[in-house]
Amino acid sequence: MPMDQAELSTDQVLRRDIPWETYMTTKLITGTGLQLLRRYDKKPENYKAQLLDDDGPAYVRVFVSILRDIFKEETVDGRPKPHGAIANGASNSKKEITTINDVLKGLVEWLCTQLKNPSHPSRGIPTAINCLATLLKEPVVRSSFVQADGVKLLIPLISPASTQQSIQVVRVVILTLKNLLHKGTFGAQMVDLGLPQLVQNLKAQAWSDEDLLESLNQLEEGMKDNIKKLSSFDKYKQEVLLGHLDWSPMHKDPIFWRDNITSFEEHDFQILRVLITILDTSSDPRTLAVACYDLSQFIQYHPAGRIIVTDLKAKERVMKLMNHENAEVTKNALLCIQRLFLGAKYASFLQA
Repeated sequence: MPMDQAELSTDQVLRRDIPWETYMTTKLITGTGLQLLRRYDKKPENYKAQLLDDDGPAYVRVFVSILRDIFKEETVDGRPKPHGAIANGASNSKKEITTINDVLKGLVEWLCTQLKNPSHPSRGIPTAINCLATLLKEPVVRSSFVQADGVKLLIPLISPASTQQSIQVVRVVILTLKNLLHKGTFGAQMVDLGLPQLVQNLKAQAWSDEDLLESLNQLEEGMKDNIKKLSSFDKYKQEVLLGHLDWSPMHKDPIFWRDNITSFEEHDFQILRVLITILDTSSDPRTLAVACYDLSQFIQYHPAGRIIVTDLKAKERVMKLMNHENAEVTKNALLCIQRLFLGAKYASFLQA
């Protein structure tokens, strides 16, 4: 078989006419899809970019539909099937053919790039997110979205600095996160990235959009349900990351601390560092009291607890709380300081 017949250049592939009308006649695409494709096919790149800005989600739906339902190689892969190829055992290698999953992954990567560096932030970001929301219905796309740290790209778009730019951005991001919440590990990622606190901050703003408020409430409740399903240390971790501590049973449960004390070492003592930060940032007396108590528990149960807590500069922060106006805070700050200076055995004796 001649090489020029078996392999076409990219330019040759793009110049080929695709029988879109035939696909509509056979109900492989809709009339609306046909109109969109006619407007897009073989047009200049700048014109295509404008179409995607204006009707991005609609085009994504059409492209995904075509990739999923049309199996003609000349459409999906841009390769003509040479006559007699199968009979001669010379069919194109699967490794050479771009798969539907490869195309979808490529779309996700491109859209995530748009979120990082949008050419037109006011309209480009909502368009990219709407396109992603359509694509994320596909499992392979969700996998690619995880690999691209997609949730990390979405959450900064609804930070206090960003929310002043466009309520449309906030709306589409919240809706997308809500739809991802119970799929795979997305829920745990959202909590790890501090989304619960961010949602609380957004709810406190004077939104006039009732649909947005409803989505915020649903997202918040969904994250609470997600936290309930986690293991005991995961529950503790999420509680600390939320920044709101209460006297739930695990704080005073010796079994919890004995079984999970080494888990505090993960990610360079991340949770312990957050716990110490809470002493500076929280204004809630109950949260401060529990944080002081938990630090004292860490000192008691970790072999190097006193050294680690001292190295992380917790002593000065706890000592400030010994003068707090709330008695519960001062009591637990005192316990923490006693264990820090005297060791767990003697501090517990004094407390008794």
